[in-house]
Amino acid sequence: MLSTVRHIILGIIDFFHKPFARFISKQNFRYLACGGGNTVLDIILYAVFYNFVLHKQPVHVFGITIAAYIAAFIMSFCISFPNGFLLSKYIVFQESNLRGRIQLFRYAVLVSMCILLNYVFLKIFIEWCHIYPTPSKVLTTIIVAVFSYISQRNFTFKVKPAPVAEEII
Repeated sequence: MLSTVRHIILGIIDFFHKPFARFISKQNFRYLACGGGNTVLDIILYAVFYNFVLHKQPVHVFGITIAAYIAAFIMSFCISFPNGFLLSKYIVFQESNLRGRIQLFRYAVLVSMCILLNYVFLKIFIEWCHIYPTPSKVLTTIIVAVFSYISQRNFTFKVKPAPVAEEII
């Protein structure tokens, strides 16, 4: 089942990559498609949870009140985080030979860093540079996406070199 879904997704993404093949590598295109798709999914889920599930009302859990916008973020994150990991592992960086649990741990660390970077860059652009929030979010997203891609390629889903066999003389 997973293999079939993977082949369908790869077929669709690679079909749309053909006109852009001269300008962008297949892996970069797959990253943009998967990351962009997961981001759109996350935003849609956030809006649905905030507006229609939570009705913009705070959530009370074990005596703690959580603002609706934070609860919606947590709810959408619970879906977009594993979805993003699976897309990265099986679609974008499928040549990685690291163990799945190591990839998952590294992915979680990277996502945590991206959340922190989003916060920091938004604060810098909005409060220090006095840039409007929407352009600040766009700049932040570009910076964080580049950081995320480089980190995923070189850390989370890197390819470990195969051990070299010693020659017998």
